[in-house]
Amino acid sequence: MNILKEVEKEQIAKLSEGKNFPEFKAGDTLRVHTKVKEGDRERIQVYEGVCIARKNDGLNSSFTVRKISFGEGVERVFPLYSPNIAKIEVSRIGKVRRAKLYFLRALRGRSARIADDLSASAKAKDAE
Repeated sequence: MNILKEVEKEQIAKLSEGKNFPEFKAGDTLRVHTKVKEGDRERIQVYEGVCIARKNDGLNSSFTVRKISFGEGVERVFPLYSPNIAKIEVSRIGKVRRAKLYFLRALRGRSARIADDLSASAKAKDAE
């Protein structure tokens, strides 16, 4: 195996130690618990929205979450193996036919909704 891949695998194992991230894909509604540092205090802030993109690139893996805040669309890119991510929860599993949902940027209101994948939700509940 390539030395770089071995080092990257070790780093991923070290950074994801103690964290149990669920399986999620584009279209799922996520609750991302991030650590926010204010002065000498640290607190957890929750960012909830639809995952519109996922980039699987080893240690550089990331995902983009989009939410509507006060009528304005806000997107945030999270590195998957960041130490600032405390927890990721999947609140809804969406049924989509694309890997990247950038077309949601142009949609507003009801047309921007994503249908629930009821079969995947049932499988997830059976697994618990």
